[in-house]
Amino acid sequence: MDSGQLLLVATFLAVAAVMAPLGRRFKLGTVLGYLLGGVLLAQFEQTLKIAKPEDILHTAELGVAMFLFLIGLELKPRRLWSFRYNVFVLGGIQVVLTATVLTVIGVYFGYAIATWLLVGLAVSLSSTAFALQILEEKGELQARHGRLAFSILLFQDIAAIPIIALVPVFATGAGLTPSDTAIAAAKALGAVAALIIVGQFVLDRLYRLVASTGVREAMTASALLTVLSAVMLMQAIGMSPALGAFVAGVLLADSEYRHQLASDIAPFEALLLGVFFTAIGLTLDISAVMEQPGLIAIGVVGLVSVKIIILYLIGRWQGLDGWAARRLALVLSQGGEFAFVVFAAASQNSILQSDEANILAVVVTLSMVTTPFLLMIDDYFDKEPVKPLPAFDTPPRADQHVVIAGFGRFGQIVARILRAKRIPFTALDIDPEQVSFVGQFDNKIYYGDASRLNVLEAAETGKARAFILAIDDIETSVATAQVVRRYFPNVPVYARARNRQHVHRLMDLGVENIERETYHSALELTRDLLRGLGHSPQQARYMVETFKEHDEKRLFDDYKHYTDIEKIMSLAKRQSQELEELFAQDIQQLEKPAAKPDVAAKQKSAATPARKADSTTKPAAESPREIAPT
Repeated sequence: MDSGQLLLVATFLAVAAVMAPLGRRFKLGTVLGYLLGGVLLAQFEQTLKIAKPEDILHTAELGVAMFLFLIGLELKPRRLWSFRYNVFVLGGIQVVLTATVLTVIGVYFGYAIATWLLVGLAVSLSSTAFALQILEEKGELQARHGRLAFSILLFQDIAAIPIIALVPVFATGAGLTPSDTAIAAAKALGAVAALIIVGQFVLDRLYRLVASTGVREAMTASALLTVLSAVMLMQAIGMSPALGAFVAGVLLADSEYRHQLASDIAPFEALLLGVFFTAIGLTLDISAVMEQPGLIAIGVVGLVSVKIIILYLIGRWQGLDGWAARRLALVLSQGGEFAFVVFAAASQNSILQSDEANILAVVVTLSMVTTPFLLMIDDYFDKEPVKPLPAFDTPPRADQHVVIAGFGRFGQIVARILRAKRIPFTALDIDPEQVSFVGQFDNKIYYGDASRLNVLEAAETGKARAFILAIDDIETSVATAQVVRRYFPNVPVYARARNRQHVHRLMDLGVENIERETYHSALELTRDLLRGLGHSPQQARYMVETFKEHDEKRLFDDYKHYTDIEKIMSLAKRQSQELEELFAQDIQQLEKPAAKPDVAAKQKSAATPARKADSTTKPAAESPREIAPT
């Protein structure tokens, strides 16, 4: 890579690091920040040696594919099927009405009907990446108008394929032969079938094999390979690469590796999507705007107005209130990136003159620029609160679930009780064999390293009622606790600890609800042992309870010195001797006749349900009548 290429890469990274935060800081949105960054870069095109900005745009479209792959991961196939009416009926009506109205306008101004029909179809498609990114930033993607927008965008992605394929037909005036239609349909069905087969029978096995090696970068490489393979397959048959990535995501929505895939893809998706929007700004022809500002302004206003009116009416027809219908209309009012492909193909086939194609491309680009401004104006004049619906595959109460990190014996017991009480939970485990085995019993468990922030975010830890830390490995457990306490301080953590030092390390991080994994079972076993050795039930129980109280006090006392091994050893010897003396005194007291004057007070003390762990008061004897054998 030469110095010029390095400078270009550094420049795009600078735009991502500076312009996007500035766009959000001034409430313009990151998308507009990227667009403005691209416009600024265009002024230094020669200095940066950007020979073909269109090539950068095509490369950056991989970010759009990754974005739709992540959207697909959130949509289980049965959920997607429930959208079929919105996708095919409402999406089809929007495309047909928009193309018809624009064709009539074009013919009125003297353009050929075939030419303007192609243009109308091209600009009827909105920008999927642009619209979804804005909806996600504003928290409206899960609202009803956001889901309706997604359905319409999905149909537009599907419709883009035949529209692009029809360009030669508009050039020759000939229709497609039955054999051409059959071949195209066979290719499309074959590609989708190939994705389904690979998604259902190959990918999970591949991820399990890769995950078993423990090499994290290999898992990331596998996730990227999945997206690239879907993109290349669709490109090979002339279909939309982004649509192929979306289908691949949907097929993996039920996979236990979904959260890990999302966390691995997300950083690349965000960066490449930023490059994509920057490249759109870079391709904007400022000279064309300066030469014919009036014509371009009329084109932008006309395109945006027609789409807003049609989409608003569709929204109202579907029962949206005025605010929601208006948000639907504004967010889809721009032209899309597929229009650039159609205009380029139309110019090559002599359907449009090169200057006409250039002006139309400028109109589409500027229509994208108007969307954030229109939404900002709408926010200013009508601040209607957004009421998002539950996410695509989250439980009905998405903000009331429990996240379980580690799904071994400890985590499974917790999960079984939660399931019995119908409390939704999401379990994460790093062992692929464990994930595969437990998943066979209809448990909702996903492969993922819970010590990684992006995995925790994918599991929506910030919305959880509680976080169960049941990881067996001490170092991973502590690392996970550190991430949770730092980034999700309001989520209560209930932790399992392997030993006393593990408890102390968790206490260092502010974790308060900690249980040692074998502690209670060992106490129960010891009580049974004492009874088997001839002690009475009340004596056995009392000795165990006394030890428990003394041990809990020692646990908190040792915390002050747990890093000083010599100090801990000294305290252990002293406390062990104190416990022996305490047992000797208490057993003598317990064996005295029950007619002592203070026995009632001792019985009352024994009936107290819980003792403080740091109490220094000597425990009282318990009445045999108050304690039933266990």
